[in-house]
Amino acid sequence: MKKLITVIIPAYNEEKSLPLLFDRLENLVNTNRSYNFELLFINDGSKDKTLSILQQTAKTNPCISYINFSRNFGKEIAVAAGIDHANGDAVVIMDADGQEPPELIPKMIKWWEKGYDDVYARRKRYRGGRFNHLTSQLYYRTLQKTTRIPIQVDTGDFRLFSRRCILALREFREAERQNKALFSWIGYNKKEVFFDQDKRQAGESKWGFWSRVNLAIDGFTSFTTAPLRLASILGFVVAFLAFIYIIVEVVQVLCGLDRFGGYPTLLAAVLFLGGVQLISLGIIGEYVGRIFAETKNRPLYLIEKYHKAKVVNNGDKAKQKTTIQ
Repeated sequence: MKKLITVIIPAYNEEKSLPLLFDRLENLVNTNRSYNFELLFINDGSKDKTLSILQQTAKTNPCISYINFSRNFGKEIAVAAGIDHANGDAVVIMDADGQEPPELIPKMIKWWEKGYDDVYARRKRYRGGRFNHLTSQLYYRTLQKTTRIPIQVDTGDFRLFSRRCILALREFREAERQNKALFSWIGYNKKEVFFDQDKRQAGESKWGFWSRVNLAIDGFTSFTTAPLRLASILGFVVAFLAFIYIIVEVVQVLCGLDRFGGYPTLLAAVLFLGGVQLISLGIIGEYVGRIFAETKNRPLYLIEKYHKAKVVNNGDKAKQKTTIQ
C-alpha cells in the first residue's frame, strides 16, 4: 500500500503565489510516485481570488483538498484546522509564498521512514530582512531561556510530523496559540534538516511589524510565566531602592547634611512608580485576557466549505475521522 503524505498549506490573499506553487507541488507529486499526496489548502478568509483558484485547480487535480473559513481566523488557527483534517500517514506544514522549498519534502520523508516523528527545517539563510532576522533570533532565544520547553531556533512551521504527533497536536484546543512552541511541547523524536530560504515568489508578506509583536506576546503568555516573575522582581527592586533612599534621607536629617529633593524629586519618584505599576498591571492583564478568552470555550474556527481530495476518498487505507471542536 502507498503511504499518504498530507501537505498543509495555509493561504491568505495568495492569488499571485498559488500558480507558481502549484507547478512545484505538481513536480513533487510526479517525481515521488511511491507515495500518495494530499495537498490540503486552508483558505483563511482571503479577499482576493485565492478561493476561486483553489476551486478551479481542484477540478483537475485529484490531490487537492481545501478548507474555506467563514472569515479570517489567522495563520495559527489555519494550521490547527489543517492538523484536524489531515488524513496522511505523515503531515508536512509549509507556507504558500514559495519561500519554503517543496523539493525538501522527499528528504523529510526519508528521515520519517527512519523513525523520526518531527523532521523540522531550519533556515541557513533568512530572506525576511536583517531586522526581522535579528528580532526573530532574539525572540526565540529569549523564549527558550524563560521556559523549560526546548524551542527550536531559526525554525518556522516548515516540518514533517508523524501520525502520532498529529494525534497529539489535536488534543490542544486553546484559542491563543503559538504553534511553534506547541510543536516543541509534544516532544517525540526530532530531526533537524537545513535549507536556504528563498525570496517570496509573488505578492506581499502578510506579516507586518505589529503582527510579529502580537505573535511574540502570544508565545510568551502561552508558554512561560517569566513576564509575571519579571514584574515581581521589578517591584522588589523598586521597593529596595525606595528603602535605601529613605535611609539616606534619615541620615541626612540626623547629620544635618544638605538634602537634595523638592518638587522635581517627588515628581520623578511618582512617575517612576506609576510607570512600574502600569507595566505590572499590563502584564497581568495580558494573562487575565487570555484566561477570559479560554473560558468562553468558543470553536477555534468555522468552515464555510470543505473539499476532500479524490486521492483521499479513494485512498489505499481507511483514515480516522476527525471532528471540528
